Amino acid sequence: MKHALVVEDLPDIRSWLGDVARAAFPELAVRSVARRDEALACVATDSFDLALIDLGLPDGSGIDVVAALRRHQPQSFGVVVTIYDDDDHLFPALQAGAFGYLLKEQPQDTLVAQLLRMTQGEPPLSPPIARRVLAHFASATQRRSDLVRQLEGEVSLTERETEVLQRVAKGYTLPEIAQQFGLSRHTIADHIKQVYRKLNVSSRAEAALEAARRGLVKP
Repeated sequence: MKHALVVEDLPDIRSWLGDVARAAFPELAVRSVARRDEALACVATDSFDLALIDLGLPDGSGIDVVAALRRHQPQSFGVVVTIYDDDDHLFPALQAGAFGYLLKEQPQDTLVAQLLRMTQGEPPLSPPIARRVLAHFASATQRRSDLVRQLEGEVSLTERETEVLQRVAKGYTLPEIAQQFGLSRHTIADHIKQVYRKLNVSSRAEAALEAARRGLVKP
């Protein structure tokens, strides 16, 4: 991470978000703007590795900035940082291409830790947001899982695969799981690959739903 864009109209919060970004990635050069049109101009002309984007801007919605970033710089990570935790803001932002969705109410060190999850390829999501996403897709995913089980029968996992699934569902990273078992990251990665293949899932969210169905974690 070398270059970041902060899109926030309130000066104090704009400065704070810059501090959050630099705390997560110390060598980051941060550019800050206060308006939607300024952000759109930046995204169209300059390159950013990370963008922290507020949704409620004085001249429009930050969702437009998320979409523009995805369109012009698909390799960049656009992360919404907002006070809004409702479906009307969350899902349009994700559909526009947001890689993460964080709530401003969290302490700085928590936001920093969530941004650092990106180094493991994981989207930064505040816990209430992750639960909302899971709840939103739970019904459709459950129906699909029920159909698969009806057609193919219940899928069995080994004891180690079950333990790995439980930890994945609880939000542990791959290095953390490897440390807990005293195994290499490559070995744990192979276990996760086998679990995903057996359960016919492709994301941590789907794996968490299957773990909840099996009683390994609370839904």
